[in-house]
Amino acid sequence: MKKIILITAALILAFNAFCLEVDEKELKGTENTTIEFINYAGPHKVIDSAESIRGIGSILGTEVGKDATAPSAYGTSARYRVVHAVDAEEKGKLDADIIFIGSDATVDHIDNVRRIISGYLSSAYGYSEKDAATLSVFVTVYNAVYRGKLDVYQAKYKSVVLKNLTEADCGLSVNYKDWPGKSQIVIPLFDVKEGGISTVDTSVISDTKVVDSMKEDDGKNIDSRKDMVDLKERESEKASEKAKTAQKNAVEEQKKLDEQKAKTAETKKEAEQAQKKADEKQKTAQANPNDKQAQKEAAEAKKDAEKKQEAVKQEEKKEAEQEKKTEKAKETAKTQQAVADKKQTEAQSERKEIAKDQKEVQKAEEEAEKAPSDYGLILSDEKNLLSKLVKFNRQTGAIIKNSPVSVIRNRTIYKAADGYIAIAGEEKGNGAIKLVVINADTMEIASECDNKIAADSVLVQDGSDYYCVVNDDGKFYVAKFGSDLSLKLKSPVEVKSSTPITVNASELVVTGKDGKLKVISRSDLKDVASGK
Repeated sequence: MKKIILITAALILAFNAFCLEVDEKELKGTENTTIEFINYAGPHKVIDSAESIRGIGSILGTEVGKDATAPSAYGTSARYRVVHAVDAEEKGKLDADIIFIGSDATVDHIDNVRRIISGYLSSAYGYSEKDAATLSVFVTVYNAVYRGKLDVYQAKYKSVVLKNLTEADCGLSVNYKDWPGKSQIVIPLFDVKEGGISTVDTSVISDTKVVDSMKEDDGKNIDSRKDMVDLKERESEKASEKAKTAQKNAVEEQKKLDEQKAKTAETKKEAEQAQKKADEKQKTAQANPNDKQAQKEAAEAKKDAEKKQEAVKQEEKKEAEQEKKTEKAKETAKTQQAVADKKQTEAQSERKEIAKDQKEVQKAEEEAEKAPSDYGLILSDEKNLLSKLVKFNRQTGAIIKNSPVSVIRNRTIYKAADGYIAIAGEEKGNGAIKLVVINADTMEIASECDNKIAADSVLVQDGSDYYCVVNDDGKFYVAKFGSDLSLKLKSPVEVKSSTPITVNASELVVTGKDGKLKVISRSDLKDVASGK
């Protein structure tokens, strides 16, 4: 569990703002081994459905799935594109699919990256939605673990794959800000001919480094790891069935080979006898040069010996061909059994690890429930003064739970009935800045206002109401919101977007658009001096 140092001199505003600041570096004690995706978890301008996001991958996968044995590329480089990099000629290394996130793409959460990958795998190779979702988790962690490590890819993948990768962008960054135009997500392929659950190389995407990284999360990714074990066990069963079939075929081919060897041996024996007879006839003919019958019989015996020798060559050729078929059948059976054994061994080993980790997670959860806890803010982006909500152990300073919302602005939150109220978001891509309620249990955004909030707006509590500055197409006004985030009032007076808001007995003191002090009524937010 990660440790933090709580700064006792917390920023406590006169308006009862609750805020604790901690250096983000304290959260990165294991950054060399831990993959922790940084997502945009704030409000959005447009919210796409999970199904529509999954559809992005489905469209790409449908095209690739038309002929998975042939190299191909689909999509647009500005948004989302896939290169199906396969080469049947090069042996010993892996084929791969490479999904590129273009510079105009607006995906900003790892869950949505995984939905795209999941949709792709389902439509391209026929994976079930559950299996595709499991694979997408491991694919993203795998690509994050090996982000920028081109030498790792060079050691495993074919030339057709490597020509599409660059050292700077291979893999997937842990930070969503680096995804557009800088992502080359590699999906290792094991068997594109048959498709189904053996298409993606599960052993590669669940190697020791990947699993160790997943185990660093608070919940140790137990569910995803269990699902991967289940998938590998089914892969093992499928490979075992194929091995049995291949073994039966190998037995049949061996039987044919034995029969062919016997036939070849018989033909050789006949050829030897024919050659012996031809030699004898030849001697008789040489001893009786004027005996036409002897000459005729010698010629016929020679011809018969040559014919028998040609038959031997044909049978030897058939024997060689059958031997190749037999060896291939045996090798297929051996290979399939090796796959079955490998997957089963991996599954059994991981099940033991999961069982052990489950006990640790359960123990940690029980301790967390007993520990005296509270909520606070820590810096998530010091440069832009963005924060995130955390639940922490008051005695040790250990973080119990992190909120995914890491874009809380102005280092200010207020406790409300349903959680915490804050201004959150960014004006990048599909992001928006809004007033939100963060649920205390899930620590996710439970609701958000309909209005855009100024990026540098303050947030001030006044009983059950909240004041901040709204952004109406570049014009800024003081707004009053209820605790349900409904807009109650908006000032007719334009103000500076970063104006302080001082709450007095019956007025608010703000800075007008002209930079001068303005006194506006709390009852209607009109300018007290002019009544407008």
